[in-house]
Amino acid sequence: MRGALAAASLALAGLGAAGAPAAHADANLVRNPGFESGLSGWSCTDDSGTTTGSPVHSGTAALHAAPSASGNARCAQTVSVQPNSSYTLSAWVQGSYVYLGASGTGTTDVSAWTPAATDWQQLTTSFTTGPTTTSVTVYTHGWYGQPAYTADDVVLTGPGGGDPGPGVPDAPAELAAGAVTASSVALSWNAVPGASGYTVYQDGARALSVTGTSATVTGLAAATAYRFQVTATGPGGESAKSAAVTVTTSGGSGGTPGVPKHAVTGYWQNFDNGATVQRISDVPAAYDIIAVAFSDATTTPGAVTFGLDPALHYTEAQFKADIAAKQAAGRSVVISVGGERGTVSVNDAASAANFADSVYALMQKYGFNGVDIDLENGLNPTYMSQALRSLSAKAGGKLVITMAPQTIDMQSPSSAYFRTALNIKDILTVVNTQYYNSGSMNGCDGKVYAQGSVDFLTALACIQLEGGLAPSQVGLGVPASPRGAGSGYVAPSVVNSALDCLATGTGCGSFKPARTYPDIRGAMTWSTNWDASAGNAWSGAVGPHVHALP
Repeated sequence: MRGALAAASLALAGLGAAGAPAAHADANLVRNPGFESGLSGWSCTDDSGTTTGSPVHSGTAALHAAPSASGNARCAQTVSVQPNSSYTLSAWVQGSYVYLGASGTGTTDVSAWTPAATDWQQLTTSFTTGPTTTSVTVYTHGWYGQPAYTADDVVLTGPGGGDPGPGVPDAPAELAAGAVTASSVALSWNAVPGASGYTVYQDGARALSVTGTSATVTGLAAATAYRFQVTATGPGGESAKSAAVTVTTSGGSGGTPGVPKHAVTGYWQNFDNGATVQRISDVPAAYDIIAVAFSDATTTPGAVTFGLDPALHYTEAQFKADIAAKQAAGRSVVISVGGERGTVSVNDAASAANFADSVYALMQKYGFNGVDIDLENGLNPTYMSQALRSLSAKAGGKLVITMAPQTIDMQSPSSAYFRTALNIKDILTVVNTQYYNSGSMNGCDGKVYAQGSVDFLTALACIQLEGGLAPSQVGLGVPASPRGAGSGYVAPSVVNSALDCLATGTGCGSFKPARTYPDIRGAMTWSTNWDASAGNAWSGAVGPHVHALP
């Protein structure tokens, strides 16, 4: 967790940076990509779109779409694709808070955006289709209450394509959740021209079919996160799936029972490196989640084990009792896998099963509430996701899953760590990205920010907040003291300002996000031991501030 990144890793391509044009031989799968035929092939919500002759990026026309106070002017079309194939999507845009994306990919839906394009700017993103995906919906949209935006020359390249066929409707737009109870969720969406009915999907499986534009899904578990999508059916078949909405039923807090809406996470060191040596009972009450660092790899691929460091003079019975006492006080204690020198590898189905079995065995032995993924030497999103879902099936709905990726691992939704987080979004508690030991990095606005500042924390957290994670699944990871990391330490007041900026829009630096995220989970630190060495100044300042967030 503490390792510095190699200098070469700092040469990153910025989010929202202009992508290279597709090779000349690549066919564009989008129909009427330059809006030369008006809105033929496109569907815009609430009649928000039209065409304009100026400005245009090329040709004689472009899309002009105007958001309202309650709508984002989404214009979309469904395109035929092939399963298990890679695609690149791009478009030229002008305006404030303009988005380009693809939904119904069968894997991870993607988007790119720009907060302000005063001249033509190209947005580019890419995705891979799922094993049964035959169509996706590509779209542009603006933001609620913002000025009109302009888009032109939308390009989707990859295998297959063409018109998905007459009578295949567009994917429904503006899927939203209404009333939520402990066992039900009410959903609604915009009507799709030509649709005769709609199908609601719950966590990828068909839940129910209706003829109208609303439905209530029942029979759900309390305090559980569910992912919903909806499709439209017409004479030619079923549309691509809508953008997903994740909803947590009532009866718990923030998707994981026992974890408060706003939480502080701290790593407890099972070793002596010069920081204050602690027992679990010594960790201040300000910490809601305590991550025990670290488990150890075994000779069995994927499997982990744990033992107390003899240097701590801490018996196993005392350790278990201290964990139980923390839990009785409403805290969670998880076992962390990885760290700077961690070598756990989950790369196939067998090692995924070994991981789940071994972590669950540790949970039973020591009483851990769950697991923290802090693998800094790479991970396989397919099999780590499989391992965590298997663990969830064993442990049940109270399982706490946290992650602590390095900054570079969360620069794009296409990265392995980010993909893993999105893959398990319905069972994930929080991702506490390590905003240190990284050097300068790109924010969600494409600008480069230096670590150790409010802007670094907010502009980089924005990537996750706009990239698919729920605000309740995003935390800010920082060192507890200058000795806790090689670089990137910020004073507790800076952490608090960053949290205020994201939650309420106050306390920002030069970067101010397009919207606020009142449900942002909180903050994490390495480590409770380094915090203790500094008189618990970090938890004493950040803890009360996190718990007082709206």
